[in-house]
Amino acid sequence: MKLYNLKDHNEQVSFAQAVKQGLGSQQGLFFPLELPEFELTDIDAMLEMDFVSRSSKILSAYIGDEIAAHQLAERVKNAFAFPAPVAKVSADVACLELFHGPTLAFKDFGGRFMAQMLSYVSGADEQITILTATSGDTGAAVAHAFYGMENVRVVILYPQGKISPLQEKLFCTLGGNIETIAVEGDFDACQALVKQAFDDEALKRAIGLNSANSINISRLLAQICYYFEAVAQLPQEQRNQLVVSVPSGNFGDLTAGLLAKSLGLPIKRFIAATNANDTVPRFLGNGEWLPNATVATLSNAMDVSQPNNWPRVEELFRRKTWRLTDLVSGAVSDETTKATMRELAEIGYISEPHAAIAYRMLRDNLQEGEFGLFLGTAHPAKFKESVDEILGQELPLPKELAERAELPLLSHNMAADFAELRNFLMK
Repeated sequence: MKLYNLKDHNEQVSFAQAVKQGLGSQQGLFFPLELPEFELTDIDAMLEMDFVSRSSKILSAYIGDEIAAHQLAERVKNAFAFPAPVAKVSADVACLELFHGPTLAFKDFGGRFMAQMLSYVSGADEQITILTATSGDTGAAVAHAFYGMENVRVVILYPQGKISPLQEKLFCTLGGNIETIAVEGDFDACQALVKQAFDDEALKRAIGLNSANSINISRLLAQICYYFEAVAQLPQEQRNQLVVSVPSGNFGDLTAGLLAKSLGLPIKRFIAATNANDTVPRFLGNGEWLPNATVATLSNAMDVSQPNNWPRVEELFRRKTWRLTDLVSGAVSDETTKATMRELAEIGYISEPHAAIAYRMLRDNLQEGEFGLFLGTAHPAKFKESVDEILGQELPLPKELAERAELPLLSHNMAADFAELRNFLMK
């Protein structure tokens, strides 16, 4: 598998190199040189397969002969050791629940697959430092995926006071090879620090720097697989008129869904649902890329004004000669999010803010005869404080959260200052 740097097409790397390197020069994202496509008969046969077998075939189409099929299948089996069920919400809408992994969020799929790939492509004595920024769920997924791995140090930056207390407990209580830093600033400030670190060649070499954000191609490819798993669970008549609504912050999930469509998965159209951080909906409306300052919302994992994966979306549309105007996008306010959560609860489905935003955009745009699927990206209990208050009920804590809720936080506090971060990383 060859990948090229979106900012320098002459920089081409193998899959293994892209996994280890994370970003290309000029902070460029890697993108597949070849865009594989399956025949319709292949798609039909794949949808009859089990999750792990199908996922191995999908990933093999991108990775090629860099990893032997049996080795890849074993790694996929280790990574995807939990289900991604489709839950009926109403007659014409269902939720793809991606929160049944160890950290109760969709990031478990990408985080665990990346850990499997990185351990496969790295030498036994190679020291690696994973540096990543999180707006909530990435941190936990990455921390648990790499926890206890030899020769891997994980440093996670997150915006102080801007993620839910239970999100914080899930990854800031591990210790060991997992180090967490509460940064005085928003997610974009954390992401900017990560990018500065990757621009520092001496630092990169000294500590073997890598990133586990959705910018890493292994995480992105892993996410393609659960779109196929969703369609496999639907009857034929619903597959033919499928509309998928994706809660969008850094836009990795949407990118993966579009790559699934590019492979031949029959998805009629996508909806990119955002909160008040609406850079993309405004861009699609007027053609001007004008990020505003990031604002804090109920759906904190989507509080991103400069989504990292958007260049990949544009590149895929260009390569496939799709029209960006066909991508439906819109922003949902906190008040509407709350009302939507109550609306869902009344029809018997308990949701959290991110999924509620995707549902709202889906419900408002679904046409007669279409079937809608929205992504449930996190367990409602990860946002227990806000969900309890909005719905006026007490959510029970799943064991994954209950066993960490009372543990002390082990985080460091830091200003959004690169010199301070660099010293920390070099210690």
